[in-house]
Amino acid sequence: MNAIEVLGLRKTYSKFELNDISFTLPKGYIMGYVGQNGAGKTTTLRLIAHLLKAESGSCSIDGLTYEKDPVRYREMIGYVGDSDGFAPDFTLKNIRGICRNFYPTFREKQFCELTGRWKLPEKKKIKEFSRGMKVKLQFAMALARETSVLLLDEATNGLDPVVRAEVLELLQEYISDGQHSILFSTHIISDLEQIADYIFFIENGRKIFCETREELQESYLLVKGGLDDLSTGQKFLIGVKQNDIGFEALVKTDNAPFLSKSCVLEKPSIDQMIVHMIKEEEA
Repeated sequence: MNAIEVLGLRKTYSKFELNDISFTLPKGYIMGYVGQNGAGKTTTLRLIAHLLKAESGSCSIDGLTYEKDPVRYREMIGYVGDSDGFAPDFTLKNIRGICRNFYPTFREKQFCELTGRWKLPEKKKIKEFSRGMKVKLQFAMALARETSVLLLDEATNGLDPVVRAEVLELLQEYISDGQHSILFSTHIISDLEQIADYIFFIENGRKIFCETREELQESYLLVKGGLDDLSTGQKFLIGVKQNDIGFEALVKTDNAPFLSKSCVLEKPSIDQMIVHMIKEEEA
């Protein structure tokens, strides 16, 4: 059974349309959901979490839809966002009380273990917490419940490298039993290089591709060459970045033989692929 199944999600605003978003995420895997700011990443996650209502399409978590059992559906989701929504004068004691009363599967002992492990201050008010401390608190709230999936919306945004490394280790620990999965929306592509199994690229509210990380890196090559090389095989180049002395672009691996022999071919990073594909879409 898939952890998440999304079929034909659609949502329109006055100047934006999320159109026909579909994908599946198996249990035990992490999907990186990437795109520029405003591409539709947050809208998609909010539709899956039913924080927004879709105009059409469907979502299921472990085969369960929101319409069948809205309470259980939301209970299976741990949501960690870029904004925390905490009351500024709350302390950990207040947060524990709310979670205990609001979530049937909340495990207070595990919550305390996590907040203690991350040295979150017991008496300090939330408004005095750093960005990293607030993110850790959100993760403690999500992981102290019996969730099936984590929906992460720019959860590592603004974190220092040490805290980000701790969070990435935590995510790999979460899926290690093969029963949990993560949909990770981020523009920090280096994080996905380390942990993502699948990459979904969204641009202007529409799906560009959804493939495994390995498939992507086998399907494309980074090509560099001089300006004279552009006339040979230019139609095969993707997202050309040109300067005074040469160019850089992507090319599908199967089309590499059509390029000039003087071009340099390299294995691209996920970050490089996304940058050139965005440039191609803009063109």
